[in-house]
Amino acid sequence: MADILEYCQGLHQVSFKPGAVILPEGEQFGRLFVLIEGEVEVIRERTQVTHVDEPGSIFGEMAVLLDMPHTATVKALSPVRAYEIPDALTFLDSRPEFSLHIATMLARRLYYTTSYLVDLQQQAAGKRQDLDLVDQILATLVEPADLSRKRKKS
Repeated sequence: MADILEYCQGLHQVSFKPGAVILPEGEQFGRLFVLIEGEVEVIRERTQVTHVDEPGSIFGEMAVLLDMPHTATVKALSPVRAYEIPDALTFLDSRPEFSLHIATMLARRLYYTTSYLVDLQQQAAGKRQDLDLVDQILATLVEPADLSRKRKKS
């Protein structure tokens, strides 16, 4: 992910103190952040989803690409420096290599999430009805692509 930092050379840098909220869940700002140094945690519905300390990690891309509020809070765990991209859609439109990097990252996340859900589904097969939720989640991962194809045919 360090390659992505090369694409950010010359962009505005911001700093955050430990405990500072970088992106709040439920808000919509249209900006991206690229981690230069430090450690952040990603919190969704008061539950820590992960912590990230890899330079080049990107935050805010889902909200920007889907034009929706942030689905998680990103909070500094240590002093953090990051590149800030305020008008992210315009930036992504003008930098296809950056957009491709984000697309690859999101495809990787989807691959691992789907693999995890399939594994859960196989483990739970026939054991508990409340685990049918995994089937529903897998169906919704496929459904948007199906709807998109149907719209194109119309």
